[in-house]
Amino acid sequence: MASWLYLALAILSEVAGTVSMKLSQGFTKMLPSVLLFVFYGVSLALTNLALKRLDVSIVYAVWSGLGTALIAAIGFLWFDEPVTAVKIASLALIILGVVGLNITT
Repeated sequence: MASWLYLALAILSEVAGTVSMKLSQGFTKMLPSVLLFVFYGVSLALTNLALKRLDVSIVYAVWSGLGTALIAAIGFLWFDEPVTAVKIASLALIILGVVGLNITT
């Protein structure tokens, strides 16, 4: 169970790192630029802990898939990025893929 908690925290850290990347405006803003590396470092460390007990195929699929979906949602809601039917359908397919990998193990 702790491995899934590590993975969830790794995903949140990766999302925070990606938001920091956007906010850094090409490394021109100091605090978001520093936070980008801190959050990505924490994410990779937590992912490594999750890999002690979970399969790499599951960890990476969940980490990248849910991270992508969360970042897309943040882009739509916070950064006013355009939402299209194709984007929503694509995100749904990513989530279905992650669910499918988890069901088969």
